[in-house]
Amino acid sequence: MNESCTVGQYLVDRLRQLGLEHLFAIAGDYSIEWLNRYVAPNGIQIVEEVNEVNAGYAADGYARMKGIGALCLTYSAGALCAVNAVAGAYVEKVPLVLINGTPSIKKTITFEQTGFSAHHFISGRETDLQSFEHLTVAAIRIENPDLAPTLIDYALTQCITERRPIYIELLQDMVDLECEPPQGVLKPARALSDETSLEQSVTKICAELENAENPLIWLGVEIDRLGLQDRAMSLIRQLNVPFVTELLSKAVLAEDDELFVGVFDGQASSAAVMDLADKSDFILALGVWLTDINALGWEPDYDKTAFASFDAVKLGTYFGGQVALEHLLDGILAEKIAPKTRKLPDMPAHSAPSVDEADVITYQGFYHYIQQYVDKNTIVGADASMNYFGSLLLDVPSPGGFVVQSSYSAIGYSAPAATGICLAKSPDQKVLVFSGDGGFQMTAQCLSTQTRFGLDPIVFVIDNGVYAVEQWLADAAVFHSDEPFYKPCRLHRWNYSALADVFGCRGWEVGTYGELKDAVTGALENSGSPSVIQVRVPDKTIPDNAAWKAH
Repeated sequence: MNESCTVGQYLVDRLRQLGLEHLFAIAGDYSIEWLNRYVAPNGIQIVEEVNEVNAGYAADGYARMKGIGALCLTYSAGALCAVNAVAGAYVEKVPLVLINGTPSIKKTITFEQTGFSAHHFISGRETDLQSFEHLTVAAIRIENPDLAPTLIDYALTQCITERRPIYIELLQDMVDLECEPPQGVLKPARALSDETSLEQSVTKICAELENAENPLIWLGVEIDRLGLQDRAMSLIRQLNVPFVTELLSKAVLAEDDELFVGVFDGQASSAAVMDLADKSDFILALGVWLTDINALGWEPDYDKTAFASFDAVKLGTYFGGQVALEHLLDGILAEKIAPKTRKLPDMPAHSAPSVDEADVITYQGFYHYIQQYVDKNTIVGADASMNYFGSLLLDVPSPGGFVVQSSYSAIGYSAPAATGICLAKSPDQKVLVFSGDGGFQMTAQCLSTQTRFGLDPIVFVIDNGVYAVEQWLADAAVFHSDEPFYKPCRLHRWNYSALADVFGCRGWEVGTYGELKDAVTGALENSGSPSVIQVRVPDKTIPDNAAWKAH
């Protein structure tokens, strides 16, 4: 071999080349030697998490900011706890690397041939691999050092190309074995387009844009995942047309741009956005994923909306297959369509409402009030809850300043994801997380990790005592009547602010706007640990833009 390298070192070197600076991990005897001897001494900080699902969500949040995230767990008893986090990353196209410390070949063969089981074994060498191969774009098992470089390079290239998770089984007896050193730098595979489909799609869309009197650009999540923000902004400027986003792509471009109108998510949208969409005679949806979260009582008009996503273009009965979004944007830009003249709708001015500090906080009132704290240095995270509605109408000026898992929608995601976001963000940025109380109960231990590493997100737990979004989905009329909540939707109440004493951070409990003001002031001054603010609201209050379903 040309120079000394081991399998364990090879994997670390490749991860560092891809920009990984932090790795989330749970101690396990099948993986701890790799972490201790290779990861820690080579410039990747190990973030010791408290459970596997929190590690997965933290790595997911980190990857959305950095372009790659990784976690290391131990076989079966550890890795299988992270299935939900990996599934969410797969659905939402997040480049996540799961390294699973795995029993040695000798232990595996002994179990398979004699039945003598090593701890964590279920049914031999296929259990974990088969579990994750359906949730990843590459699932590999490193059981030969000569094949390790090829397998690792293949898996990591798939990860950064497809922007989806991969799974690596690192056998404990492979870590120290010699292999070839890394050659070159890994790069995403080229995007491919069928030339005929691409040319036809560009022609079709350009004709629609030229003929339309009131076109609208609808930017979706693929603009972010594929790094196409600059191209999208160039097209918007060239056409001089307004643009909207979806909840999953909120703040993909700066929301203080003069051509931005708002988030288009069905009947949860603002009146200005709904009016604009209704009056538009052509909508170009770039990278938009259609889900029930961004439809919300609204049926797309497929005859006037061109959907360019999933490497295809669809408009009415027209279908163009194998059309990469970046090539489509380049093709449209090259046509240099004349800019449009269109009056944008008047946007209501956002200002803190006039409230008496003694007034009880309502769900909508909270979001009216909190807007004043969201500026260019703010990253907002919203959890799967009624907070989707409240946060949807917030103005978030910073590009990339909004993180949400609204397609997969696992409640409890946002607070632990903030661990990764805090480690990946710029030093001058602050992180505000809006969580429901039900979701927060699932992953509250994230405060422990954040305290341990001196991270300072401000976590608002909206405390209404119910799984409000589940009740809303099942029967929203309850929020406008005296009828009781469904029993499965009622929560055991926690004293959320008192968790600060358990984990060693700061906590506040508020129920009035005056108390909220004092708590936020204190939290903004607390730079050495997370802040948890328990916001008590009446259980029947919901954001205004969620009220449509009840009627």
